[in-house]
Amino acid sequence: NEITLESEINQVISDWHKSAARSDHKAYIGAMADSGVYIGTDATEYWTTPEFSAWSKPYFDQGKGWNLISLQRNIYLSGDKNTAWFDELLDTGMGLCRGSGVLQKINGQWQIFHYVLSPTVPNDLINEVKSLKAKDDSLIIQNLVPGPAL
Repeated sequence: NEITLESEINQVISDWHKSAARSDHKAYIGAMADSGVYIGTDATEYWTTPEFSAWSKPYFDQGKGWNLISLQRNIYLSGDKNTAWFDELLDTGMGLCRGSGVLQKINGQWQIFHYVLSPTVPNDLINEVKSLKAKDDSLIIQNLVPGPAL
């Protein structure tokens, strides 16, 4: 039943966010697939699950998890009902953000394989934001642009 599956997935994502708010590192990382990826708000934040676990553990150990409150969530299912993807609008300590991710059902359990967290930027403020981050962006772009072909 598709409604039941969506409810299950919704619960997994909600519980995942709640475990971060409680600084429950074991539950938080445990919801992610071993081969998962977490992409944070900074352009340099691209972590595999083991990397994200190592990075986040000291924060959780100090009780400094994060509280992402879902305001609106959309869940989509693949034809075989074993893969789901979602997007959500979140109230966070950074203001309004958008999260999106992919889950797969492995051995009867939904696991988060991919998650992306991004701040939202109102269209009428994009030029101001662009100006604020221009220096950092140019350095990252410079390091990522491939050199001339040989």
